[in-house]
Amino acid sequence: MKLLHWFYTVPLRLRSLFRREVVDRELDEEFQFHLERHIEAQIARGLSPGEARRDALIALGGVPQRKEECRDMRGLNTLENLRSDLQFAVRQLRRSPGFAATAVLVLAAGMCASVAIFAFVDAALIKPLPFRDPARLVGVFESNRSFPLSNLSYPDYLDWKRLNTVFRSLDIYQGTGFMVTTPAGAQPSHGARVSAGFLRTLGAAPVFGRDFYEGEDQPSAAHAVLLSYAAWQQRYGGKRDVLGQVVTLDGAPHAIVGVLPREFHFAPVGSAEFWTALHAERPCDLRRSCHGLYGVARLNDGVSFAAALANVTAIAQQLEKLYPGSNRDQGAALSPLNEVIVGNIRPVLMVLLSGAGLLLLIAIVNVAALLLVRSESRRREIAVRTAIGASSGRLISQFVTEAVVLVLSASTLGLIGANWAMRLLTSLISADMMARMPYLQGLGLNFRVVAFAAILSLLAIVIFSFAPGLRIQSLDMRDGLAEGSRGSAGTVWRRVGSKLVVLELATAMVLLAGAGLLVKSLYLLLHVDVGFQANTLLTMDLAAPASRYGKDEPAIALARELAHRIESLPGVQSAGYVANGVPVSGNGNTTWFRVLGRPWHGEHNDVPERDVSSNYFTTLGAKLLRGRYFSETDDHSRPRVAIINQAFAAKYFPGEDPVGKQIADLSTPPKPTEIVGLVGDIREGPLDIVIPPVLYIPFFQSTDNYLGLMVRTAQPAPSLLPALAATIRKLDPAIAPVGGMTMIDRINDSPAAYLHRSSAWLVSAFAGVALLLGVVGLYGVIAYSVSRRNREIGVRMALGAQPRAIYRLILKEAWWLIVFGISAGLALSLAAATLMRGLLFGVRSWDVPTLGAVAAVLAVAALLASFIPARRAASVNPVEALRAE
Repeated sequence: MKLLHWFYTVPLRLRSLFRREVVDRELDEEFQFHLERHIEAQIARGLSPGEARRDALIALGGVPQRKEECRDMRGLNTLENLRSDLQFAVRQLRRSPGFAATAVLVLAAGMCASVAIFAFVDAALIKPLPFRDPARLVGVFESNRSFPLSNLSYPDYLDWKRLNTVFRSLDIYQGTGFMVTTPAGAQPSHGARVSAGFLRTLGAAPVFGRDFYEGEDQPSAAHAVLLSYAAWQQRYGGKRDVLGQVVTLDGAPHAIVGVLPREFHFAPVGSAEFWTALHAERPCDLRRSCHGLYGVARLNDGVSFAAALANVTAIAQQLEKLYPGSNRDQGAALSPLNEVIVGNIRPVLMVLLSGAGLLLLIAIVNVAALLLVRSESRRREIAVRTAIGASSGRLISQFVTEAVVLVLSASTLGLIGANWAMRLLTSLISADMMARMPYLQGLGLNFRVVAFAAILSLLAIVIFSFAPGLRIQSLDMRDGLAEGSRGSAGTVWRRVGSKLVVLELATAMVLLAGAGLLVKSLYLLLHVDVGFQANTLLTMDLAAPASRYGKDEPAIALARELAHRIESLPGVQSAGYVANGVPVSGNGNTTWFRVLGRPWHGEHNDVPERDVSSNYFTTLGAKLLRGRYFSETDDHSRPRVAIINQAFAAKYFPGEDPVGKQIADLSTPPKPTEIVGLVGDIREGPLDIVIPPVLYIPFFQSTDNYLGLMVRTAQPAPSLLPALAATIRKLDPAIAPVGGMTMIDRINDSPAAYLHRSSAWLVSAFAGVALLLGVVGLYGVIAYSVSRRNREIGVRMALGAQPRAIYRLILKEAWWLIVFGISAGLALSLAAATLMRGLLFGVRSWDVPTLGAVAAVLAVAALLASFIPARRAASVNPVEALRAE
């Protein structure tokens, strides 16, 4: 009933607010009517008109009071007070433009950083995947001692699909590259091979055309392909007659059967343009020991993650018994698909969100301090309003309204800045990185981000209203009136303000320490020993069609002719090549081996394999520690040879000379391979992981049609890259050069370097703003303290105190605040650094030089900020100070 009454009276309330004159006139007419009727009744009883009027006024209890009661009943006073408070708040802020601008900009900066970073967190970690019921999707992997999340082999996938009882469906995918035949020649393109039910497992469907039929991924089926929306638009002009057309991929014709939706993306395969039905035709597909596929499954209803993991683990154990040669020590692993897609960006985002949150905390503390200072300067105003009848609730309402106006202004600016910051940050992400993080596309303000900003705004309003409101409760009216014309020591402000400054300095210390550790970590990462000379080294990938170069003889002939032509270019000193990826790109394919002459019980020694040219190591500038490099004669006509790195020797030949020892694959009978050389560790994989044992095989004994080309030049010459591409195309137009860049750029733009650099830059930016705000906050406390102690300082100087004594007095007060703030910040920094140790490279969380350096920077900056008010205090004229008091 109360709710219905409230809705019923809403029109009256609004009418009372916007038609105040009409309502007052109606109240006057109504009271006048009742007054006249009462007067008439009293006159009829024999009273004189004057006595009758006096009696009527007494009976009504006072017309002004009754009018106020009516206004309250109609809600007029509440709405009128709100309007009055809003007008007064705006007027107060306009009268103090410096305070208003500072408070709004400081809070807007904190809001901007927090909302912008939260938008990235929302897109990566909170926003559901664009698939049907994504919580039921899991990534499916095999596992072993070296790789907890390992690829699947195709025969194992078939067995897992047949034997499991927990998946509604299980499918596989593989990111790959295709050579697309076009009228202009062969062009490389990103693509994916997927089993026929892949899209149905995800809960996706083509925007037009059809999905793969069941069984369309069998070797006997015709080749079919789905286009990404981008490929449809860019390569086919968005024409709907594309269905049924044939595109040649890697020399094989594929019929286009459908187009995927614009919003469809699957991060593990990057920006795939062509999605083909996976035909098990490649040599790796047919071997149970070759692992090159990834699985994705949809759990059955009611099946938990733990139950699913137990089921596939049991299947893996069963396969290990059936196929001990290929499946020894092969386990099973599952991961929520969201974790598979997000990858290692989660800890980076959480560190950035924490940094932005700390920056917002400092901003809120700074603005709260400004409001406390302002409430101190308004003590007389508050006391006067209290003396003439204003209640505490009425005064608090005014401060709440001022906080609302302040926060809404800052929030509006913060949201505008956050939207701009999101666009700026996404524009800094390279196309390759964005392809691995497609969930960041279209990043912007949405309901969750705006709701997050609203929660922060509400929290700020509560804090900004609570601080002055608490001050009102403790204010003595007589003291407030007495202090109206003269200063006081401001002991309350000094006590509260000092605590806020300690909090600011401690928070700034945490951000500075985090930034220092991340910057040092980035420096060490970019200067890590890669095991070769990266300067004056150019790199380029090239893809040759398998139909022409898929066999040993043409592949060897191509590699020899390619190296000869490139080495004849002006400015080129040498050229080398490698299959399975150039250095710093990834650890590549792995192989199993055993050491001949030692007991062997079927165990798998799994190491990355690199197939390299004879001058690969000399072109890189790697160190030969023992033995020899490969030669041009190390081909299939000669015994099998290999070179190993230091990590390999340390793990499998500790304390021995590995040169001359033999290893072999796991075939029966084993095929021996002699180790002919030992090289220093080359960082083949990411910069931030431990270098694993690596096995190098001569390219002429293990060929491939995909090569990574490395060219040593006489001087830094990225201008040679077009000449390299032209030389490759002149040799054979069907060969596509891809991604030429200098090795230095490859190192600096690698995923590991990008993640470390982005986190270091952003946290450093937060730390810089935090340092500024913390120092300004300390300056404000000391400056306000000095201004409220003019009389005390004047008395001291009149009694003979020297300026250095005044300096000591003020700086001592500041020094204790600095010491407490930095000490608390150091303790918190150790805890924070421990939590983010996964992002640190070569740096311990308690790195003393870094923590000491940032503490010294903060202390010096804070002392400099305190020196200014100390100098002002030391220059006080005692006569003027006492006269002013």
